Amino acid sequence: MEGAAAVVGAGANGLTAAALLAVAGMRVTVYEQADTPGGAARSSAVLGEGTVTDLGAAAHPFGVNSPAFHALGLEDRGLEWIHPRYPMAHPLPGAESAILHRDAEETARGLGADGPAWLRVHAPVTRHPREALENVLGPLVRVPPHPLTMVEFGLRAAWPAALLARAVFRGGHARALFAGSSAHSTLPLTQPFTAAFGTIFGGLGHTTGWPVAKGGTQRITDALAAVVLENGGTIRTGTKVTDLRELPAADAVLLDLTPRQLLALEGTGLPDRYRRHLQRWRYGCGVYKVDYLLDGPVPWSDPRTAGAGTVHVGGTFDELLEAERLVNRGRIPERPFVMVSQQSAADPSRAPAGRQVLWTYAHVPNGSREPMGGRIDAQIERFAPGFRDRIVGRVETSPTELEAWNPNLIGGDIGGGSLAGLQQVFRPAPTLKPYNTGAPGVYVCSSSTPPGGGVHGMAGHNAARAVLRDLRRTR
Repeated sequence: MEGAAAVVGAGANGLTAAALLAVAGMRVTVYEQADTPGGAARSSAVLGEGTVTDLGAAAHPFGVNSPAFHALGLEDRGLEWIHPRYPMAHPLPGAESAILHRDAEETARGLGADGPAWLRVHAPVTRHPREALENVLGPLVRVPPHPLTMVEFGLRAAWPAALLARAVFRGGHARALFAGSSAHSTLPLTQPFTAAFGTIFGGLGHTTGWPVAKGGTQRITDALAAVVLENGGTIRTGTKVTDLRELPAADAVLLDLTPRQLLALEGTGLPDRYRRHLQRWRYGCGVYKVDYLLDGPVPWSDPRTAGAGTVHVGGTFDELLEAERLVNRGRIPERPFVMVSQQSAADPSRAPAGRQVLWTYAHVPNGSREPMGGRIDAQIERFAPGFRDRIVGRVETSPTELEAWNPNLIGGDIGGGSLAGLQQVFRPAPTLKPYNTGAPGVYVCSSSTPPGGGVHGMAGHNAARAVLRDLRRTR
């Protein structure tokens, strides 16, 4: 298709949109204010020579299944997915860890009497992982591509995770395992629809896994950028756009920005009604990130935990519920929920021989300035005695520092806005066309649009398809 498109923001969504439009034959220019493209999908040697640290996203259960990434052929451009032995583990005090296996039956056997219930809860995703994912990787207000799978999934997804876990599981292992995956919602687990996260993450773990990108998440960005450039597109880094009227004329402008940046941008022509919705947009809790360089593997009490790519360090079911409740009330829990990624369990190239890079973050109130390194150390030490003695280097990044690094991460919110209430359904405004701003030729493609956060490129993919549909109609 002839025509020109400008994309503001070179995160995974902006690059995916640019790649799709370039492949379709449009002249595409991407503008990125940072010196390198990628947004939160970048990696660097911040822990020293020979190390690879993911500066943002680390594990990719959605990325490995992304229809956008498959359509663009990223694996033909150097992207390689590597799977750890276990997708996920959840350590528990005084007990063996709960383990999520690639095989649902094996996971169920490890949960004892709760095994049959575990299989029933995850059945819609375990049986049809790609159908389930295609249903949730687009606007929720639409006819889903796989209606029967969506109905079966929805019967579980609508529950608060805490209520579903208490209703169907009897033991602490199954409850904690489900709650840890549900905590990816960054909501109190007593809220409706939080069970959707536990169900989808668990089901994907059983089937297509939670892999890492070999050599770092940066490889996803590199592959997307390669598609853009191969198809005649241009990526201009170090270029901050403050006024759309300063850009060359284009048939479509796509904005990989969250509502706060959209409102600050001049020359958008956004309708007043749309602006009012953006002004009411609420951001979710933040994260406090700590990256460690260790002189060996984490000394987990249950040695199997070392084989998990992702470890949910939150303690018991009740402890995790309380931590998430406090964070969403603006308070710092003494024992926070800590997300740990052990990429070296799958990809030894992340650190020099004998050393390990460990990626972690804790959920905290949005914009919190409270130092959390000590609490994160203590939570891991609790389930891995001797962990502190293994630390030879560390980099701490607060929510405000994350926002300074990537302005889309408002207050440390890595999801583009809270999923509470109607914001889970209508992103970023109540409309049947979530990627159209109402201003002619201006679209939004960030994680503030469906399907939300994660490195899967689907917001960019869906926005680019909206552009192509609109241009075909007008021509």
